[in-house]
Amino acid sequence: MDAYYGGQRVAEDIPIQDGTVTLDRGSKVRRSISLTVPDVKYLPWNASDPLAVYGQTLVVSRGIVTGNSPPEMIPCGTFRIDEPSGDTHFGPVVLSGKSSEASLQDDRFMVPMTTRGYNTCVEAITYLIRLTLPSAIIANETVGSRNPTCAVVIWDAQTDRWDAVTRLATAMNAEIYVDALDRFVIRDLPAVSSEAVAWDIADGDGGTLMSSARTMSRTSVYNAVVATGESTAHYMAPVSAVAYDNAPASPTRWGGPYGKVPKFYTSGLLLTPGACQVAADGMLFDAIAPNVQTAIEASPNPAMEAGDCLRIVYGDRKELSIAQTVVIPLTAEGAASLTLRGGKEEEA
Repeated sequence: MDAYYGGQRVAEDIPIQDGTVTLDRGSKVRRSISLTVPDVKYLPWNASDPLAVYGQTLVVSRGIVTGNSPPEMIPCGTFRIDEPSGDTHFGPVVLSGKSSEASLQDDRFMVPMTTRGYNTCVEAITYLIRLTLPSAIIANETVGSRNPTCAVVIWDAQTDRWDAVTRLATAMNAEIYVDALDRFVIRDLPAVSSEAVAWDIADGDGGTLMSSARTMSRTSVYNAVVATGESTAHYMAPVSAVAYDNAPASPTRWGGPYGKVPKFYTSGLLLTPGACQVAADGMLFDAIAPNVQTAIEASPNPAMEAGDCLRIVYGDRKELSIAQTVVIPLTAEGAASLTLRGGKEEEA
């Protein structure tokens, strides 16, 4: 683990006693870190100390050992330091940190902001991010590098900048997050029906699955999405569209035993009924995904990303799920903890 300040490395190979990196699709900040540094010399006293909170960042990796080769170091993320603390005589130093989305959350709009003058959603996203982080890398990894035309929208002063960015990504039927390389990645919404399997986790001999448990809930499971566009910038009447779960065999079909449970989404970036329909259709898959949360422990894989499609093998049963949260230990001991969502039995 190395520390940087003002773009310069100020400490390298900082020892770690304990710690985890958490990846969470349900959090506004995708990556967070908590760790313990045993050496009290790293407890910050001055603003320029390596683990102080005035712009210092940590670049963290975890190694994978294969055979007799040296460890292969896999990036786990770049984190700004939020809160270091410790006993001044003996330590240890305990600290937490977050990935770069937090910088955009902090930098709320000081004056009204508009997308006027930016033709596409990616242009507007890049503009909003680089006003805060001028050297930020924005990677559009949507299928075909999709980059639709951006509607003109105005955000009020004090609006959360990151909220504005994520709404632009939603208008692309995508999500945006900071990855392990500190890039802002725009990615298609993951779905087990279309996503390529990124990793296999199996039980039994030679497998990496250590334990698993399941919980089923109605919470956050809908069977219709109502998308509404309300643009004050265009002075247009509101437009809307609805997507229903009409699949005859679906346990959540609209009007079936599950009942009627609509979800609502409103955005000033939706200007036409067609745009509303595309948004509603895109959100419906996630809305009807079974809220069957599978909590598993497995051998740590630092290359895993929240949103990856995983194949979990329980004996003869194979199930595809999306990784919702991933907790990766930073020490040799311990297992990775994962929460999976949207499980679907893989057809033979």
